[in-house]
Amino acid sequence: MLGLAAIVESIERCGLAARGAIALDASDRPANLAGVNAIVLVGAAGARGWSAFADSPEAADGRPDPLDRWSRRVIDALALALGARALYPFDGPPYLPFQRWAMRAEAVHVSPLGMLIHPDYGLWHSYRGALGFADPIAIPALAPRASPCEACPARPCLSACPVGAFAAEGYDVAGCAAHLRKEEGRACMDGGCLARRACPIGRAHAYGEGRMRFHMRAFLRGRPIAA
Repeated sequence: MLGLAAIVESIERCGLAARGAIALDASDRPANLAGVNAIVLVGAAGARGWSAFADSPEAADGRPDPLDRWSRRVIDALALALGARALYPFDGPPYLPFQRWAMRAEAVHVSPLGMLIHPDYGLWHSYRGALGFADPIAIPALAPRASPCEACPARPCLSACPVGAFAAEGYDVAGCAAHLRKEEGRACMDGGCLARRACPIGRAHAYGEGRMRFHMRAFLRGRPIAA
């Protein structure tokens, strides 16, 4: 039976980041994960997880969904090598509860923007998939860490959006997408979401311009213009 350290090493050899692990029991196991007793999350944290994709065939082939296709290829191969089941946040519906798993696996919290914030990486991280194991894994207890948002009364993330897309009522996806299609939205399209960039946590880990542009264009492609 593999230990957690060996699983983490295999993930990081692929250029991805191990994003914590949790045990599943009958009370929190989705019905479609019968037989899965442990989850190890896989993703990106700061710079880790981007260069391996950027140098991949999927990044250059011009076909749709390159990051998802690359994630599937790499994590499927990891799962095969480790005797695990590959799981993805973009498979569904029904979708697997990745956000809930993440908050159990790492000291991440829901930010005012709705994204999960990490005490070190801020908003500059993501989850690309997970490995599900039938055998239990010895998982260290998670050390509690407060949300960095609790010590940030100014909350510049909420005032930085030019169209006020982030509000108490929720995220105005349509308003955000409409702004990005205009000339006024070029700063967000070229440099990344201004609200996300306004967060003071983890700025040393902020994505580079090429990575920002990739994600903003992917976001906009997924929001077709209403007829």
